[in-house]
Amino acid sequence: MPRDIPIGNGRVLIAFDKDSILREFYYPHVGEENHSKGEPFRFGVWEGENLFWIPEGWNISRNYLENSLVTDVKLVHDELQLQITVNHLVDVTENIYLKKITVENFRNKEREIKLFLGQDFSIYGTEIGDTAAFQPETHALVHYKKDRYFLINTLANNKFGLDFFATGSKDKNVGIGTWRDAEDGILSGNPIAQGSVDSIIAIALTLPPLGKEICFYWIAIGKNWEEVDKLNELVKKKTPEELFRRTKDYWELWVHKNRLREDLLPSKVVTLYKKSLLICRTQINQCGSIIAGNDSDAVQFNRDTYSYMWPRDGSLVAYALDLAGYDASSFYHFCGKIIEKGGYFLHKYTPSGALGSSWHPWLKGGKPQLPIQEDETALVIWALWNHYQIYKDLDLIQPLYEPLIKQAADFMMNYRDFKTGLPLPSFDLWEERQGILTFTVSTVYGGLIAASHFAKAFGETSLADEYHQGAQEIRKAMDLHLYLKKEKRFARMIYLHRDGSIEIDATIDASLYGAFAFGAYEADHPFVQSTMEQVLKNLKVKSSGEGIARYENDGYYRDEGQESSNPWFVTTLWMAQYFIASAKKKEDLGKALSILEWTADRALPSGVLAEQIHPESLEPLSVSPLTWSHGTYIATVQQYLSKLLTFHQESADGKNSSTNS
Repeated sequence: MPRDIPIGNGRVLIAFDKDSILREFYYPHVGEENHSKGEPFRFGVWEGENLFWIPEGWNISRNYLENSLVTDVKLVHDELQLQITVNHLVDVTENIYLKKITVENFRNKEREIKLFLGQDFSIYGTEIGDTAAFQPETHALVHYKKDRYFLINTLANNKFGLDFFATGSKDKNVGIGTWRDAEDGILSGNPIAQGSVDSIIAIALTLPPLGKEICFYWIAIGKNWEEVDKLNELVKKKTPEELFRRTKDYWELWVHKNRLREDLLPSKVVTLYKKSLLICRTQINQCGSIIAGNDSDAVQFNRDTYSYMWPRDGSLVAYALDLAGYDASSFYHFCGKIIEKGGYFLHKYTPSGALGSSWHPWLKGGKPQLPIQEDETALVIWALWNHYQIYKDLDLIQPLYEPLIKQAADFMMNYRDFKTGLPLPSFDLWEERQGILTFTVSTVYGGLIAASHFAKAFGETSLADEYHQGAQEIRKAMDLHLYLKKEKRFARMIYLHRDGSIEIDATIDASLYGAFAFGAYEADHPFVQSTMEQVLKNLKVKSSGEGIARYENDGYYRDEGQESSNPWFVTTLWMAQYFIASAKKKEDLGKALSILEWTADRALPSGVLAEQIHPESLEPLSVSPLTWSHGTYIATVQQYLSKLLTFHQESADGKNSSTNS
C-alpha cells in the first residue's frame, strides 16, 4: 500500500497509507528505526452503540495545506453525517508529532461521540520488550524501551490529559490487540502492559447542532522520561494551536524563499514543484543523508526497504535542490565522512552513515572484486561542482578537496581498463547487472571533468590536466566501444571477457540519456539524437500517455500477463530533459512541458510521486514517495525555465539589436 502525505523535521518522519492511517514512524533518523514497523495506528468514531473504524464507510481525501508540510485530511461519513478534518504535523523545531482534529456535525441536534486513537508501537522495529504505561503525574500514556520514549497526550474540552485509555497485549497473527477494547465503546483503563503491547485512548466530545468541536492529540518523542516530559510541558505552555501555526508558517516561508517564475508555468506544474520541494525535505536527515524512500511495505517484496542513502539518488536530489536554491551542502559533508579509504562509495548506507545491506558480492569466479556502482562515486563529484558553481562556498569545498574530491578522482582515473580506456566493470544503476555501462561511463566522464575544474580552482593545474585528459580518453573510448554503428545507438552495456572478446548488451535502456546529461556529448550530437529517438520509440508506454519504461521487457513490479512494462517517473522526466537540452527554439520546449504536466496529472492528490505507475490503471507502484522522482521533477522544471528564459533573452536581444540598427 503506497505511502502518502509524509511529514517530518529531519529527525522524525511520519507517513500514512491511502486510508490516512499512520504507518511509518521514524526517529531519531529519517529512515532509521521504524517504531511502527508498518502496522496501523487505528482511528475510529463511536456513537450510540457502534464504532466506525476508518476506512470502513468513510470517504477520504488526502492533501497538504497549501505550501506547507501540514496535512489536510478530510474524512466524511454519510451515515454518521460527520466530517473530520485532521491536520497532521511534526513540529519544525521540537520532536513532537501533533494532530489537530476538527469534528463537524451535519445534523441539527446535539450529539455525544468518542474518538478512538490507537498506538501500535514496535520500538526499535520489534515488539519484544516494549512497555506501555499510564503516568498519573502527567495524565498521559508512555510507550518506551531502552532509550526511546513516546508520550501520548491530548487537549480536549479545554482540558489537558487522558480520561479514557487502555494498554494491553497484541498478537497480529490472530487479530488481537488492545484496540479491540474500544469496540464496546468503553476502555478498561488497564494502566500498564509489557512485552508485545499496544494502547488506545478515547476523546469524548459533545457536538452542538450543525456545529463543530476541535481537539488536539500529540506524541512527544525523546530518549528518556525527562525529555518527553519537558516536551509535553512545552506543548501545554505554548499551546497546540501555537505549534500548529508556527509549523505551518515556517513551511510557507521555506517553500517561497527562492522566487520561481510561476508566470511561465502552468499552475499544476508549479503546485507539484512546490510539493516536491517539501516532500524531498521530509526525506533528508539533519546529518545530511538523503533517503531514497521510506515505505515499509517494500519489505514484503524482498525483506528489505528503500530506507537507505544511495550516493547516486542522493547526488541527483542534491543537484536538484541546489538548482532550486536550497543549499544541499549538508549532503556533501555527509559524503565526505562516509567515502571509503580507496576513494569510492559502496552500494548504499544507513541514514546515520553505516554501511547498508547489499547483494553485490565481493568475490566473483573465485577472485576478489569491488562490489560498487561507480556512477555513485562519480555523481557525488559532478553534483558538488554544480553546487560550487551556484554558491561559490569555498569554506565547504576546502575541507572536502583532499579526502573527497581528489580521492574519488584518483580512484576514477585508476579504476580503468587501460586497453580500452573505459572504466572497469561495475554494477549498473538499476542494480541488476554488471559490466561497462554507457550510463556509468558517462557519469565518470562528468565526475573527472568536475574534478579537473576543482583542481584548477585550487591551483593544481597539472593535476587538472591529468583529470581532463582522463575524461577525454573515456570520451574517445565511448565512440569506439559503446556506440553501435549498425543500430545507431549506444549499447546499454559491454562486458570484456578474459580472452579479449567483447560481449555487447544492445538493450534499449532509458538510462542512455546519461550520454548527454553529464557532459560527455552534446544533446544535439548525432549519436545522442539517434539513441534518444529509439528510446522514445521503443520505451514509450502508449497506454500511460507520455510514460517511459526503464528498458525493454522490464519485469520489475510487472503483473503476469501485463502487456507492457511500467513507466517510471524518473525515466519519463529524463526524456523531458533531453527535449530541453536539445531545444533550438522556444517551440521545441512544448514536448518537455507536456511531460511535466503528465507527471503532475499522475501524482497523488497530495503531490506524492511513487517510483512507477501501472500502465493502465495509473495506480502508484513500488515505493512511495520516491525521493528520486521528486528530485528529478524539480531539476526538470529548473532546466525548463532556464532554457525558456534563455530563449526569451535571445529574443529580447534580437529585438534590441534590430531597433538599434
